[in-house]
Order: sequence, then structure tokens, then C-alpha cells
Amino acid sequence: MELTPATAMAYVRLAFGQLREVAERLGDGRVSERPHGEGTNSVAALITHCCGVCEFWLGHVGLGRASDRDRDAEFRATATVAELIERIDAAIGQVEDDLAALEGAGPSPNARLRERLVEDDRSDSSLVLHVIEELFQHLGHAELAADALGTPRELA
Repeated sequence: MELTPATAMAYVRLAFGQLREVAERLGDGRVSERPHGEGTNSVAALITHCCGVCEFWLGHVGLGRASDRDRDAEFRATATVAELIERIDAAIGQVEDDLAALEGAGPSPNARLRERLVEDDRSDSSLVLHVIEELFQHLGHAELAADALGTPRELA
């Protein structure tokens, strides 16, 4: 079985689409609010972190791009919903480019970081699945944050 870029992109779009819905549900007034104060993450921070995850793991680890990522700052980020949508759209575009580039890329100078992947599987598929795993994990955190802030999603 092979994980294709098209399949991976479908899941990336799904996760980011749902993160966008959470942000829109909260609105500008609550999207940067920490549901239980310090020690919890706002939806704005979680979305910012997800964008950072994609850039770091695909761009830096996978393709060898330089990274000036400040992971701690991602969790302190505040933003409007419009700013978050811009970040999401940019991240989706970059992920699409990165997945296409991974297919023909040689070894990254940052490949040693792949040792952190599940069962030391250093394949491109494992790298991409790690990113998707992170996106959905933080989508769950964002849903919980929205619920805690009193804006649960409407169930069909």
C-alpha cells in the first residue's frame, strides 16, 4: 500500500477545514482565549502550531529547508479569525508543494530528526502520516477548547 500525495492532501485539507470551522465558530472575541487560563491552549495557538508543524516536519525535516521556528511562541500566538484563515490557506498551499517535492527529493540534511517517528520508520510516508496525526490531534484539542469556552459545535 502506498500513501499518495493526493490522499495525504485530502486529509490535510479535512483537518485544516475543521480547524477553520472551530475558529469561525469562536469568532474574533474568543479564538485567542485560553479556556482555562495559563496552561491551556487557545484555538488560535493550536492553529498556529499546526501550521508550524507542517512547515517544520515537511519543509525542514523532509526537504531540508532552514527553519527559524519558535515552537513555544506558537502556543502563545493570538490572531483574528481572518489571520488564522490566511495562515491555514498558506499552510495548505505549502503542504501541497512540499508533498510534490518530497516525491523526487534526495535525503534532507535534517533527516536525523526522522528517528522520532513511529517505530523508527524514516520513510516519507511515515513523515507525512506524522504531520496528519498531529493535525487531527490538535483538531481534537481545538474542539475541546471551543466546548470549554461554551461554544460547542452543533451536531447534526
